[in-house]
Amino acid sequence: MLIVVQIGSPDGASATCLNLDCTQYKRHNPCLLTNGYICKMTSTQQKNIRHITLPDLEEYFANIGDKKFRAKQVHEWLWQKHAQSFDDMTNLSKDLRQKLAGDFSLPALTINTTQISEDGTLKTRFKTFDGHMVEGVLIPTDERKTACVSSQIGCSLSCKFCATGYMEKQRNLTYDEIYDEVALINRQSENEYGKKLSNIVFMGMGEPLLNYSNVLKAIERISAEDGLAMSPRRITVSTAGVAKMIRKLGDDQVRFKLALSLHAANDKKRNEIMPINETNNIKALTDALNYFYKQTKSEITFEYILFKNFNDSQPDADELIKIYRQVPADLINIIEYNPIDKFKFTKPDEDGIEKFMKYLELHKVNARLRRSRGKDIDAACGQLANKG
Repeated sequence: MLIVVQIGSPDGASATCLNLDCTQYKRHNPCLLTNGYICKMTSTQQKNIRHITLPDLEEYFANIGDKKFRAKQVHEWLWQKHAQSFDDMTNLSKDLRQKLAGDFSLPALTINTTQISEDGTLKTRFKTFDGHMVEGVLIPTDERKTACVSSQIGCSLSCKFCATGYMEKQRNLTYDEIYDEVALINRQSENEYGKKLSNIVFMGMGEPLLNYSNVLKAIERISAEDGLAMSPRRITVSTAGVAKMIRKLGDDQVRFKLALSLHAANDKKRNEIMPINETNNIKALTDALNYFYKQTKSEITFEYILFKNFNDSQPDADELIKIYRQVPADLINIIEYNPIDKFKFTKPDEDGIEKFMKYLELHKVNARLRRSRGKDIDAACGQLANKG
């Protein structure tokens, strides 16, 4: 439901803004803002058309005296042809499009800016209907075309090495907004490289498991035959580590892959760079991952950014190997650190990285070095912050 906020000053001046996150609207009571301003809440009756089911659409068309098949036409426009407005639905009459626009809202993401890296990576800043910005990335290689998508506008976890962690969390993305990210990046992939997306990773802005229902609903729509029809096995959800929700993924028997952003292999160091570890320690996370695997048999990977003189020593590698062997993990992704302004660490030199990788290989750990892509446009891992 669209919330229209009327802001009036004591001298009678007024303005109008949009605010979906204000908790007062449910009570329909005025609330006091700063400097004596008053917020008077009203609401419209328009419902987001993508938040109703196909049977509900069929009922709607029956109620307005139109044919049942119109519902399927509209459904295809919303989820397969990716219409961004009712005017895009060109096989409907103008009168019907106007009727739909009067009865429903269609708050689609739009592209604000796109930057292209020297290595071919595309970073796109999307604009939400209520004026927020969020970023997604297309990462092309010869073998695959991967979309890195966001689940929240900002983030509340404050991981020290991540630019998004220094942003204030504004709100969760809805499942249809997440779907828009993927559909728009897929269109970019087709236009730029002549191929559809092969993979999706939830490794952009925000913590996916703190937007649990929207992320799962988005994946349901992305993998649906009447959506983008992408296999869940080609989708990876990355988490900073919310043990309770990892277990819930197991209970819900999800079919997509799970990645844990570990980045330090003991609680002392992990607490230093990832405050979430104070309430979700490594023992709790390994227990949750084992439960998840028992319930789903879905692939698990660890993500581990190397920081010079912090987590790149042989004892650090030994601790990482120990964790790897406690969980049925398929892979450890060793990630190059991409510097951000507010974090003090740097990445190891090439010799240090190679030494760490060889030590893991010597101990029969399936590890892969993930080189950074899109660093020149702040599109690499940990750099998304609506810059540029």
